Amino acid sequence: VQLQASGGGLVQPGGSLRLSCAASGSTASGSTLDRHTIGWFRQAPGKEREGVSCIARSSGGGRTFYAGSVKGRFTISRSNDKNTVYLQMNSLKPDDTAVYYCAASSVSPILSSWSTPTYYESWGQGTLVTVSS
Repeated sequence: VQLQASGGGLVQPGGSLRLSCAASGSTASGSTLDRHTIGWFRQAPGKEREGVSCIARSSGGGRTFYAGSVKGRFTISRSNDKNTVYLQMNSLKPDDTAVYYCAASSVSPILSSWSTPTYYESWGQGTLVTVSS
């Protein structure tokens, strides 16, 4: 599946942004996002890529996972009719500044692995989020 992340930008501390992860190219069977676990990752300059959130396939219960640093502030969701996964980010902090990537996995997520980048087979190109006054 080909992914395209969008929605990044410059926002003040305390503000909100909504990132989108859409399937790009053909929407033939197999590229529907609901057939995949979708994860959001971020990478700040000089730091390793870290898992932010993940949502399982609807057929797998649609379970969601969050990193401790974003729990209660970020919400991941699906719009199956738009073939898109969203990451709603509220109460943004300067530490949230990073390039955000979405990724797809054909495997159902579990607590010990959802945030591991190698768990995912396909990656989008990234969208920059800058939180600054």
